[in-house]
Amino acid sequence: MTKQEGFLDKVYDLDDAEKTQALYRDWAKSYDEELRASGYASPARTAAAMAAQVADVTAPLLDLGCGTGLAGQAFRNAGFITIDGTDFTEEMLEAAKAKGIYRKLTLGDLNDPIPAQPGDYANIAAVGVFSPGHAPAEMIDLVFGLLPQGGCFGFSLNDHALEEASYEGRVKDLAVDGTLEVAFQEYGDHLPKIDLKSKIYVLRKL
Repeated sequence: MTKQEGFLDKVYDLDDAEKTQALYRDWAKSYDEELRASGYASPARTAAAMAAQVADVTAPLLDLGCGTGLAGQAFRNAGFITIDGTDFTEEMLEAAKAKGIYRKLTLGDLNDPIPAQPGDYANIAAVGVFSPGHAPAEMIDLVFGLLPQGGCFGFSLNDHALEEASYEGRVKDLAVDGTLEVAFQEYGDHLPKIDLKSKIYVLRKL
């Protein structure tokens, strides 16, 4: 088994926040190389979908669970200018800082309140973040508590996350009660080299 396959196998088996955090600390140095080798497609797909839906790509964007900055780079390539990031390991944040993409980087646990105040960000993204061991479905509610009316939340749910009904279930509940509209959804490549797909969502606050 290669080192790449070992990390990818382990991350999708984790359902404990502390073990997940420890794995990402160890993974930080090889993360970019390994994900790119597997054809990591969700960042570019999410960024393109967000750029097509948001009112102003120059407005501040928060990249939740930014990791090493692969998603931030995709958002920059899609035209977003002011990007802040938050992640739960210092090792990942150091790699993100080296890319020179972010205005500000903050250490924060997605199981705790998001380190932002209502009105700080016009739009929020979370690429490759949702999983039982990393970020619960309740994070969707926290995000919508921060967004202004018309603001967008773009995120991915890979095949493993899609098996956890709480994520899409929460989206449906919030759509029914008038909190949001589903502006975009598309199922496609996530890590094509290992035949893993994802659904990209862009939700708009009503």
